[in-house]
Amino acid sequence: LFFTTRSIFLVNLKQIKKEILENFPQMAEVYFKRKFPAILELKIEERKPIAIFNFEESYFFIDKKGIIFEEVSEDESSLKKIIFSPKIKNSLLTEKPKLGERVVEEELISKILKISSELENLKVQILEANLVSDERINIKTSEDWEIYFDPKKDLSWQLTKLKVDLENLIPFERRKDLEYIELRFGDSAPFKYKD
Repeated sequence: LFFTTRSIFLVNLKQIKKEILENFPQMAEVYFKRKFPAILELKIEERKPIAIFNFEESYFFIDKKGIIFEEVSEDESSLKKIIFSPKIKNSLLTEKPKLGERVVEEELISKILKISSELENLKVQILEANLVSDERINIKTSEDWEIYFDPKKDLSWQLTKLKVDLENLIPFERRKDLEYIELRFGDSAPFKYKD
C-alpha cells in the first residue's frame, strides 16, 4: 500500500484501513497511532481460526464472527479438526464464498460452539455442523448419526432434551445404531434407529 502525502496530518487513515482490510482478509482490525513529527504507527489484529468452513470441495478457516479468511487444503483441514471444533457447512450458500466474506452469522457460530462443548461433555464427538435452513442445524456425529437443532429456539432446552435421551432412553452401546435425534419441536426429543 502506498500513499502520496509526506505529512502524517494529511494521511487518510480510514481509506488506508479500508484497503488493508479488503486486501488482507486475515486481518480482523487495524489501529493507527500518530507519533509526531513524522511517524505513523500501525497495529494489526489477526483473525483467529475457531473452525474449518467447508463449501463443496473447498475448505477455509473461519473466525468467531463467521468470516472466512484463509483457504486450506483438505489435508490441512483434517489435521486442524484435532485442534478446532467441527467442520461447519452452510447449505444455503449457492456459490463459492470469497475470502473476507461472512458465511455464517456470529450468533450461529456461538451456538455451534456451545453445542460442540455440551456434546463433548456427553461424550459425543461432532464431525460437522450443517446450516440446512434458518430453523435447522444438522449436527453429524462421529458415530454417523445426526442431531437436529433449531437455532431460533431455546438452545439450553434442546440440549436438556438431548441429555435426557442420551442418559436415560438410549443405551450407550446403541448410539451407533441411531439415525437421528430430533430436538426442534415440543417437550420431547424423538429419535430413530437405522433400519
